[in-house]
Amino acid sequence: MRIALLQFDPDVGTVQANIKRADDLLQRSKLPVDLDWLILPEMAFSGYNFHSLEEIIPYLEPTAAGISTQWAIQVAKHYSCHVTIGYPERTTDSPPINYNSTVTISPTGQILQNYRKSFLYYTDETWAAEPPARFHIQHLNRLGPIIQGICMDINPHRFLAPWSDYEFATAALASIPPRPLITPGEAVPPRETPLIVVSMAWLSYLTASEIASDPTSPDIATVAYWVERFQPIVERSKELPGPWYVVLANRCGMEKTVCYAGSSTVIKIENGGVSLFETCGRGEEKVLCVDLDGEPKFSVRSGR
Repeated sequence: MRIALLQFDPDVGTVQANIKRADDLLQRSKLPVDLDWLILPEMAFSGYNFHSLEEIIPYLEPTAAGISTQWAIQVAKHYSCHVTIGYPERTTDSPPINYNSTVTISPTGQILQNYRKSFLYYTDETWAAEPPARFHIQHLNRLGPIIQGICMDINPHRFLAPWSDYEFATAALASIPPRPLITPGEAVPPRETPLIVVSMAWLSYLTASEIASDPTSPDIATVAYWVERFQPIVERSKELPGPWYVVLANRCGMEKTVCYAGSSTVIKIENGGVSLFETCGRGEEKVLCVDLDGEPKFSVRSGR
């Protein structure tokens, strides 16, 4: 399976300029003709750093029907691939409810999934609600079983839940059925693990000048933190046939006073080992293409 992550630097509230920025990056990139999935960051075209409901209202989009969804439909058809993009959602309920969401489109332009962020970050809490249902597995066409998340979803809920709960990773593990009883000598059947995909607007602890001084190098501390939040999967992979793949599509750049960590990456977890296919730089605008059937470039942690 071939996946592309579009890491770029959208600015808050400049929707048309952000769309053009994304289009330009795609046009300059050599996407594989057999691309399966293009994944964009959280709230890719609206920008992320809104400080109030009043500020974000002009940029809220109707459920899977706004400008982000229309763009994704056009791009999906053009490249004959699935597309996932983050956007600020406003439902048609009475009264309407706002969510931080992603929408996933099929290569034919069909809406496959509208996922709503389960764990809100402080910034989200000024305008969005948490959905009643949390993480779930869904089979998406030829992509197979998928569990999607958005940024804060991989953290402890509201930073108040115990670190060791690992809610998102635990939900992914819960999707795997128990191993059936095996007669001695019988071959162990393969176990199908879900593909984990997370759209992000993950902040950086680095300053703008620090990022600018070395924009093509990844933020190693951030990547290490992401890996740690999937530790239950790392441990279980020692006994479960794998591999597991974790796709982390972040943005880069600066909005107002906050900087983003970039460093979008694709992780492979197998037999207790962790490796990275490739990683974007902390300040790099880039379309990162990864073939999951290929070999990762970097070993983070050796296996059993």
